[in-house]
Amino acid sequence: MGRINTMGTGRRLVAGLAAVGLAVWISATGPVIAAEGTSYEKRDWSFYGIFGTYERAPLQRGFQVYVEVCAACHGLKRIAFRNLVDIGFSDAEAKAIAAEYEVEDGPDQEGEMFTRPGRLSDYFVPPFANDNAARASNNGALPPDLSLITKARGGGPDYVYALLVGYAEPPGGEELPDGMSYNLAFPGHQIAMPPPLWADAVEYADGTSATVPQLAEDLSYFLAWTAEPKLEERKRLGLKVMIVMIILAGLLYAVKRRIWAGLH
Repeated sequence: MGRINTMGTGRRLVAGLAAVGLAVWISATGPVIAAEGTSYEKRDWSFYGIFGTYERAPLQRGFQVYVEVCAACHGLKRIAFRNLVDIGFSDAEAKAIAAEYEVEDGPDQEGEMFTRPGRLSDYFVPPFANDNAARASNNGALPPDLSLITKARGGGPDYVYALLVGYAEPPGGEELPDGMSYNLAFPGHQIAMPPPLWADAVEYADGTSATVPQLAEDLSYFLAWTAEPKLEERKRLGLKVMIVMIILAGLLYAVKRRIWAGLH
């Protein structure tokens, strides 16, 4: 019988298991970007990368921008008020925010629907009763729900940021249809949404200067979180998977060497 190269086989086994574990971790932690090509500036978001996490300060500032600027037209239907605890609000603060909303409930004992203050278990209330009402209030355009907007658009938060700061005058005196604005980042450059941000549009509670780039960055940051609120949890799980895979690979290699030792 020829000599079996157990050392080389063992190394390949360890490398293979480590590669599988790394692939699992990366798939669970990396940003989800649409396949379509983009030319947007790649920003260094803190939540990118294997060890990336969300910072609570920009999350809370972005939430403030959403509430004060965006919520009148855009919903956030996949986020519950209880999720606000994950971005640094206390239970009492999240309950107070929820109570500011009127939520339809029922039917009551008489079979009638009624409204009540929001609770932590409720999801954000959409700004319009239905899509037709939304279109009627926006010159026929339907404002998208923002819960998953960074996943639904190629470029993710980079695209959202580029769109928010990309409003400009059309080149060469180009005429735009009524109700349209020129935007460098939007496909075709004609967008029905007017510029949503302006300097000092909000007064940040932490005293941060509310420039348009700062507002756009914080809002993009917050919307990245709404699309992946469990990102940090998944990354912690990925780390545990990697550790288990490495230990398992070591054990399998040791067992293999012991079993095949007599064939050297």
